[in-house]
Amino acid sequence: MLENIDLNEKITEKEYQHDLPTLQVQLRELAYQLYIRKRLLVIVYEGWDAAGKGGNIRRVTEKLDPRGYEVFAIAAPSGEDKTHHYLWPFWRRLRPPEEKQVLIFDRSWYGRVMVERVEAFAQQHEWRRAYREINNFERQLTDTGAILVKFWLHISPEEQLKRFKERVDKPYKSWKLTGEDWRNRDKWPHYEAAAEEMLLKTSTLQAPWTIVPGNYKWNARVKCLRALVQTVSHELDYKPTMHLLKPNGKPASI
Repeated sequence: MLENIDLNEKITEKEYQHDLPTLQVQLRELAYQLYIRKRLLVIVYEGWDAAGKGGNIRRVTEKLDPRGYEVFAIAAPSGEDKTHHYLWPFWRRLRPPEEKQVLIFDRSWYGRVMVERVEAFAQQHEWRRAYREINNFERQLTDTGAILVKFWLHISPEEQLKRFKERVDKPYKSWKLTGEDWRNRDKWPHYEAAAEEMLLKTSTLQAPWTIVPGNYKWNARVKCLRALVQTVSHELDYKPTMHLLKPNGKPASI
């Protein structure tokens, strides 16, 4: 599945400067509709290390009302979370739409069938059972009215190495790179096999995966925003305004 993704897909700077702010403002309008209608949007970001998840999330939230969204950066469970079922940390982070209309998970419950599988933190029968548990969990979310959008940001091993080296060379980015990232890179084939099976077994009608070519960050950011606008528009049966652009490239409504 992943080998068929065109990682050379890109857009021009002019397209990026036009599409990004337009889609951001449309998403802001849709977020207000979520608030009015008491609907919840849950966004899941998964993908390779250095695939651009953080920068992508930053563009998604840039023009949203900060009172209406929350971002969860998920790491290995600790404290009370470690004593519960692996889905518990995510259950307890869910918010009613009266409080937050957009919840974004930077890494998610899919750690069970990715990191915990590859690193043998979960036994084989546990991570195999997790496919059914995850599908049931996501079905419960959508059955209660939540809109669930899942992104896999895909890059090539060569592009990942290039970004790792950039992080080494730039002090303001060096904090992003750890020894664990290098160890994970050495296990690329194992993670790729896990990702392939995960995408196959957990892409459902209610919660399909969107695989995003991420070698070119501009393209990935616009692609994710467009998928969000299209999905939420469809779920709400609401068409956001086509905003006119000022000469500086920003929507006139900003």
